[in-house]
Amino acid sequence: MPNVNTPVQEGSLLKVTSSPHVRTEDSIQRIMLDVIIAMVPAIVASCVFFGFAALSLIAVCVIAAVAAEALCQKVMGRRVSIDDLSAVVTGILLAFNLPAGFPLWKAAIGAVFSIVVVKQLFGGLGSNFMNPALAGRAFLLAQWGKEMTATPLPFKADTLSGPTPLAAVKAIQGGAASGDVVVPSLMDLFLGKVPGMLGEVSAAALLLGAIYLLVRGVIQLRIPLAYIGSFAVFTFIFGMVNGTNGLGDIPYQILSGGLILGAFFMATDYASSPVTSKGQLIFGLGAGFLTALIRNFGGYPEGVSYAILLMNVCTPLIDNFIKNKTFGRVKDE
Repeated sequence: MPNVNTPVQEGSLLKVTSSPHVRTEDSIQRIMLDVIIAMVPAIVASCVFFGFAALSLIAVCVIAAVAAEALCQKVMGRRVSIDDLSAVVTGILLAFNLPAGFPLWKAAIGAVFSIVVVKQLFGGLGSNFMNPALAGRAFLLAQWGKEMTATPLPFKADTLSGPTPLAAVKAIQGGAASGDVVVPSLMDLFLGKVPGMLGEVSAAALLLGAIYLLVRGVIQLRIPLAYIGSFAVFTFIFGMVNGTNGLGDIPYQILSGGLILGAFFMATDYASSPVTSKGQLIFGLGAGFLTALIRNFGGYPEGVSYAILLMNVCTPLIDNFIKNKTFGRVKDE
């Protein structure tokens, strides 16, 4: 066995190298490109339903995110790594969490906040403690709540706005007459003919992209299944408690809002989710519980963003207590 400090001659049968020994052809750029490809169906759907307003919003968020990353890395003396496409992914995801009529300059501020404050100031890609796009959404919602809740109607983005499906359900639960509030059908929710944020209106487009990510091996089913499954269970339990929901409302709740988008595209973020299988299941269960809790008992009709952000904060704690068995380690006395 050659010494680890001795160079191995060319042609030798044994080569000693440091870990990790598991190699893959995947790169950060390849993974991010796969995520971008997976989001194309939702991008197309948003442009079909909301027209040029959707396209311009996505473009502004991407340009602002890439420019902010390049400038910040230059100022901080780091290598400019915009070619890894992670800033592009953040820009698209942020746009997916905004309504089509949202002011473009405010969207640009949200993109800069996501990249500079949440990502680069904490060390860059892989060091961010929460999902940058969701943090940007939360920032914009706190700053400009009125514009963030002004969701346009499909095919009428420039003229009319209406309540999201979850807001309509919340209004009826609060005592509004069912005739005064339009509640979309399940088919409309699935296809996307509803008011809402760009990336959450069409469940069909999001699921198509999710299938691509699963086939490519970019994400695993643990977090999405735990998230959606626990959300369904707790939605039923909380509905029994407050007397407003039943089993029939679970499919509607799953297809409404940002649950599909959050479960497959944001809760699975590598940097801000647990690294172990058990930890990922706990993460998904916690996110499902918090989303159901906020939707059923909170004043805000949606809960996906805050649920994922809260679980992002809990990720280091989960990783600290849930660890894989270390092979080769001497057992403590």
